[in-house]
Amino acid sequence: MEETIIPKTSTVFATLFRADMATLISNRRSAIISLFVPLIVLFTWKGLIKHVGGPTVLATAIAIGLIAIGLMGYTLSVARDRDKGIFQRLRVAPVPTWVIMTSRICVQLVMIAVLTLVVFIVGYQYDGVLLAPLGYVITFFIAILGATVYLSLGQLIVGLIKGFETINAVTRITYIALMMVGMFSTFFENQQLKEVVRFSPYGCVKMMLAASMEPSKAWAHDANIAVLCSLGYIVVFAGIGIKNFQWSSK
Repeated sequence: MEETIIPKTSTVFATLFRADMATLISNRRSAIISLFVPLIVLFTWKGLIKHVGGPTVLATAIAIGLIAIGLMGYTLSVARDRDKGIFQRLRVAPVPTWVIMTSRICVQLVMIAVLTLVVFIVGYQYDGVLLAPLGYVITFFIAILGATVYLSLGQLIVGLIKGFETINAVTRITYIALMMVGMFSTFFENQQLKEVVRFSPYGCVKMMLAASMEPSKAWAHDANIAVLCSLGYIVVFAGIGIKNFQWSSK
């Protein structure tokens, strides 16, 4: 009787990651569109820099970009693969389930890193916004934290909803709502509404990003609260989403 050879977890992860990256590259049109969304903010909000400040414009651009990638990209890819039965086939193989999902998440984090770098470059070249070196470093890591908020929100959606078409509709509605809040929340006059938006998932991410760009003078108590709220959102969204997630849509 032949002995079954079980591949190393690292080897399986590397193979899955390469496959997921290949899928992303083959669907590069959607990836480019996701990167184009925050650039619209940088191009159209240039005149607002003298009123709201360069870090606020960059923070808004990154925050909206994180929604496009962290929410739309992850949620729809997981829902589509589940609907096609890809997850079911992967689970038959000797692959830990956490490796399958970690590979998907890492692909999205690569996109987040690219998005953040693109915003930094365009923000400097087109809008003339230059940050201190420490600001770039801290903002990069805060962008990862912010992306995790939207990834966990996406996990919540695919955990609670099975059908791909329903997930597609709910995700797009959520995306549009968050994007509209992100684009126009600066102009809200109602103070109570501003506070609700401020500590919403979008508001917390934007607050952390704006503070991280000027950590020496902008990082204060509110930014610490935003970090705690973001961690709370991640725990709640991911916890419910993982607990209720089913590998098959049937």
